[in-house]
Amino acid sequence: MSTTRTLYRPVGPKELALIEASGWRAFPPRLPEQPIFYPVLNEGYAIQIARDWNVPESGSGFVLRFEVDAAYLARFPVQIVGGREHEELWVPAAELAAFNAHIVGQIEVTQTFGAAVSQD
Repeated sequence: MSTTRTLYRPVGPKELALIEASGWRAFPPRLPEQPIFYPVLNEGYAIQIARDWNVPESGSGFVLRFEVDAAYLARFPVQIVGGREHEELWVPAAELAAFNAHIVGQIEVTQTFGAAVSQD
């Protein structure tokens, strides 16, 4: 029996559209200037990024929630990048396909900030 861990990801509208195109099952490949994929461990931190960074950068921000196989995640140490609530995992971009393969179920939007974007 496999257990999962809930993770969160703040994204802007372009990344959200690519995730939706995957059937809400995978994150898109990183851009060359983005060597790390960083899901975060709590929704409050994801909200801060989506609201305070994604909205000014692209007009809207979204918080995504998803489950990942906990045994697989054990290979990525928790990184603290500010205060204690700023916990994230650093997944090398080259390992994102393997990470996506360990997502259990669908990725879902839990929060929306800024301009409304259709999620049909």
